[in-house]
Amino acid sequence: MRARLILFCTFSLIVAGLTRHGLEVSAAANSPSFLYTVAQSYEPLAWMHGADRFSSGATIFLRDGKGRRPLAPEFAASADSAISFDGRRVLFSGKQQAKDPWQIWEITLPGGQPRRVTSASTDCIRPFYLPGPVDDRVAYARKAEGRFVIEVADLNGENPLPLTYGPANSLPSDVLRDGRILFEAAFPLGADARPEIYTVYSDGSGVESYRCDHDNVRYQGKQLNSGDIVFASAAGLASFTSARAQEVPISAPAGEYAGDIAETASGDWLLSWRANAKAHFQLMQWTPAAHALHPLVSEEKADIIQPTLLADHVVPKRHPSALHDWSYANLLCLNAYTSKYQFAAASIHSVRLYTRNLAGETSLLGTAGVEPDGSFFIQVPTEQPLQIELLDAAGKTLRRESGFFWMRRGEQRICVGCHAGPETAPENAVPMILLKSTTPADLTRASAHNASGGR
Repeated sequence: MRARLILFCTFSLIVAGLTRHGLEVSAAANSPSFLYTVAQSYEPLAWMHGADRFSSGATIFLRDGKGRRPLAPEFAASADSAISFDGRRVLFSGKQQAKDPWQIWEITLPGGQPRRVTSASTDCIRPFYLPGPVDDRVAYARKAEGRFVIEVADLNGENPLPLTYGPANSLPSDVLRDGRILFEAAFPLGADARPEIYTVYSDGSGVESYRCDHDNVRYQGKQLNSGDIVFASAAGLASFTSARAQEVPISAPAGEYAGDIAETASGDWLLSWRANAKAHFQLMQWTPAAHALHPLVSEEKADIIQPTLLADHVVPKRHPSALHDWSYANLLCLNAYTSKYQFAAASIHSVRLYTRNLAGETSLLGTAGVEPDGSFFIQVPTEQPLQIELLDAAGKTLRRESGFFWMRRGEQRICVGCHAGPETAPENAVPMILLKSTTPADLTRASAHNASGGR
């Protein structure tokens, strides 16, 4: 009996030691090979004010049939793993030395040597592969002028192109099957402290919120095999589905979720969960609609986050850019009355356009007329924050955007209405502004304050 007791106590001490050092990994037969990040402290929304989500360091671990091991053991810190479409390579954010800024690195599986992608003097984080002939581009966030800006670059780090130009910090969270980059920024693009989910094409054009029901906190969105986008929210988990114009709550076990869902071939989800804000995130496996989560990896004094499956996956569509080599962009609004806001008939008379500098100072670019059917056509400056204001005939403000959007050089964009939502279909009619003139009102210069009115 004494021998059995000693054996039991010894086994218990071993298990306790493994748990303290983050080695408590379930042996579930249906658990796939995956990567995950271990962090002493994870602040999922620190990026919103330009801070480090992993201020106390982090390490990516690889778990497969051979056990658990660091992906890049020689690095002082590593996080943000993203697998290539063929499942053979991994992008990650890494620091060779603790004092280094975060940079983007790539490693070939299994056992390859890390290769540096970016060489910036500031942090580069949260990388993703973009579709191409040989996965030849990468999207990531780079810290510039104190805020995180999304960039794309060749996989060798050359030809960087900024995609976001508003005052908000922006962080990519996935690349959708249609080729757009899913990202998060403060709603509405910098004017609030609530994270919202947006999309932008890989040339920086077409930025828009994914849905227009902006009542909830939502971040860390991932697209599933069904095409739905699952994300973390204040209430737990929620999703966007093509059949609904609003988010759909997911009935998951109570607690807090970190987002970054990974969906297995069997349909199970790998996700990070904690009971409350005082606890640490644990990596769990969940069958949607089940009543319980099953532990995969946990650690007593660390957060386990960012599960990434080691498997090939669908290559997104490659986005062919439609930008022109112009110094300006054109914006056509079909009907400003098509809106979530209520405007009295014939009340909108003109539109003003504002911009904002790095110091946060807003200036007026110009004013253009709005036709009786709510249409207007304006030429705007590019690669800078833009904000629209609608006025009545007396010059009184009817509605002014809270945040800012932008347009890329040579972009031609048509919107259905003012904050109408990306799911809104336009009327089948030629707007009055184009019957009047196909030349846009030039609001690219501050001297254009007196462009002609619509009536």
